[in-house]
Amino acid sequence: MNLTALVTIFALFTYGAAGIQVARARRRYKIAAPATTGDPAFERAFRAQQNTLEWMPTFLAPLWLCAWYASDKWAALVGLVWVVGRILYIVMYARAAEKRGTGFAIQALASGVLTISALVGILRAMIAG
Repeated sequence: MNLTALVTIFALFTYGAAGIQVARARRRYKIAAPATTGDPAFERAFRAQQNTLEWMPTFLAPLWLCAWYASDKWAALVGLVWVVGRILYIVMYARAAEKRGTGFAIQALASGVLTISALVGILRAMIAG
């Protein structure tokens, strides 16, 4: 499960980097916490970070279930695709909200593949007894 653990750390770094973007945008656009609105560039950074947080459970749980019940290598590979999609989402959302779709689709598809792979692995384990 070493590869899956490494991808988990990459995902956490991605989330942390999104948080740093929000902090920088707060300073740049002079938006004091706890405000979550203001300049549109700040709002895009904030929403990208929040959306990443919202997706973490639907990524991390299937990632680890897939690694456990199916394959560490497969889980890590698909998990890495999720991380790349998430980075693309964050970067493109910062530029323009309407550009976030490709990154979102990549990470959503990766999450779906992990979920289905985990489910298949669990069902196989249950049948094998």
